[in-house]
Amino acid sequence: MFFIHCSSLSSSGVMAAIMHRFMALLLLLVPCSGDVPRFEHPIKPDGSLSLLVVGDWGRKGEFNQSLVATEMGRIGEELDIDFVISTGDNFYTNGLTGVDDKNFEESFTDIYTAKSLQKQWYSGNHDYRGDALAQLSPVLRSIDSRWICLRSFILNAEFVEFFLIDTSPFVKTYWTDPAGHHYDWRGVAPREDLDAALRESTAAWKIVVGHHTLRSVSEHRDTVDLLNPLLPILMANGVDLYVNGHDHCLEHISSNDSPIQYLTSGGGSKAWRGVLFPTSDKLQFFHDGQGFMSLEIRRTAIDIKFYGVLGQVLHKWSVSKELHPAA
Repeated sequence: MFFIHCSSLSSSGVMAAIMHRFMALLLLLVPCSGDVPRFEHPIKPDGSLSLLVVGDWGRKGEFNQSLVATEMGRIGEELDIDFVISTGDNFYTNGLTGVDDKNFEESFTDIYTAKSLQKQWYSGNHDYRGDALAQLSPVLRSIDSRWICLRSFILNAEFVEFFLIDTSPFVKTYWTDPAGHHYDWRGVAPREDLDAALRESTAAWKIVVGHHTLRSVSEHRDTVDLLNPLLPILMANGVDLYVNGHDHCLEHISSNDSPIQYLTSGGGSKAWRGVLFPTSDKLQFFHDGQGFMSLEIRRTAIDIKFYGVLGQVLHKWSVSKELHPAA
């Protein structure tokens, strides 16, 4: 943590000191890749992998969270999913107060009860309000073994790698204008070198998962603070999908100048913002409501589907690539 003695600084000096610390943090967030935790997940015997993606969900079943969970269970069984990815904002409204906070069980364990959802849940973004370290604690895994939440990590499944990154520390206003909220930045330290990890990856598919949007037509729009440090890295390293939450909706936007697909799955509970902004990229699909997303992945193809609160397919899209054997 850092401390600024306001008595010796003017208001402008305090702001300058905060911004200096913020910019220093951005540099610290991209050191060596050797420290990034890595998980291995097997594919199915038929050579496929399937998963669900949901974000912005934990409201003790309210705001249709329970309905979304029910349909996730049904689709999860149909697809025989291997795991679930959460795009963050897991427990409303201010994260967990500690590892003994009943909100963990009331918003997670007691909600996602379907047999098909008793698989590993991977979350790379957690809530910085409340006790930020609680969601990262292994104590929660002793309560519900499905739960894996780290700030950033790599999930490898033979021909696809997921790079789950913590985007919250990049957002300047969380540091400089928290709007009355308290952000618990304990433990924010060098975690990953995304550029190096992506360059070293030999996976056929590279999928980056963060909480905040890169491209969005909904309430939060593009996260400007992420575009400069992150987007060039994704483009330079052949990332196929950027998956996020943050906006409480479902979206699919195609990049105009790269193969990247921007996929928002933030409809796990409270939604319906009632806004739609233009984008310079190609808007493939937008649903201002609740739901979730599935990915079915093979070595040469990915099938994407978005589902509404009643489990209906709202949008589907596929991409394939021809893989050439190594010389």
